[in-house]
Amino acid sequence: MALPPEFALIARHFRPLAGEGALDLSDDAALLSPPPGRQLVLAADAMVEGVHYLPDDPPETIGRKLLRVNLSDLAAMGAEPLAYLMTTALPRGTSAEWLEGFAAGLAQDQRDFGLQVLGGDTVSIPGPACLSLTIIGTVPPGEALRRAGARPADDLWVSGTIGDGALGLAVLQGRLPADPHLARRYRLPEPRLALGTALRGVARAAMDVSDGLVQDLGHLCRAGKVGAVLELAALPLSPSAAAVVEGDPSWLPRLATGGDDYELLFAAAPEDAARVREASRAAGTSVTRIGRFTDGAAEVTLLGRDGGTLTPAQGGWSHF
Repeated sequence: MALPPEFALIARHFRPLAGEGALDLSDDAALLSPPPGRQLVLAADAMVEGVHYLPDDPPETIGRKLLRVNLSDLAAMGAEPLAYLMTTALPRGTSAEWLEGFAAGLAQDQRDFGLQVLGGDTVSIPGPACLSLTIIGTVPPGEALRRAGARPADDLWVSGTIGDGALGLAVLQGRLPADPHLARRYRLPEPRLALGTALRGVARAAMDVSDGLVQDLGHLCRAGKVGAVLELAALPLSPSAAAVVEGDPSWLPRLATGGDDYELLFAAAPEDAARVREASRAAGTSVTRIGRFTDGAAEVTLLGRDGGTLTPAQGGWSHF
């Protein structure tokens, strides 16, 4: 007897991605044995066509981005990846070629980051495509990085570079000239997993930057009941982003609110600056001090290049 279409799709495209606990994707649920002496860390993120990725993005990069934005949540907790569950709600008539590309992208990053799919669900909808992934990681007990914990006078640090994701979207939408680096940074964020694990016991608070630097910094402030001063002049920019800002300085404050950076934003005691830099070297990921936490209201003060206070046009991305 032939498999029903849904199960044939799963067998062809997703069963090759399955790990041991997935039971060949033939049961209603998976079996998972956590590594001895580790806590599980779980997070979930969804991507919607036309909202979180462009309809004409290559399916390989869509699969990889879906996995990477979830891996970034593990990085922010100082966790290491173990497995994931995935639900795909795809428009009727989605081509086999699209599915093959999507699964190939997942397979590539499964190999690169060392994890496998355990199961999930696949449904057909009128559209647009809705993709959801639940990531599972592990961390030594009591060592997970949390949003709460920043203290007044702590240094504010960020990994990598800021603004490439927002600029990459502008490039792909034709609002800026073509730039392969920026386009790639929008389509394929880099989850800072090695840095997250290296910051265990060093960072007092951490999260990843997904909805915009200013907005996400506000989350750290509210969790720690502290304020923060963010210095635009200190933002680490890639050569591509620096060139855009040089041509149009109005882009600089927008880079602090644009989102899609997936860098780590974290607090550390001033006396631990050397330990932060050692964690950076160990992880092979650059870090930059971009401000400080303050006593008082849980608010973000944004300082321009001249040291004056700025009020951004918007704080960051909102889903509602």
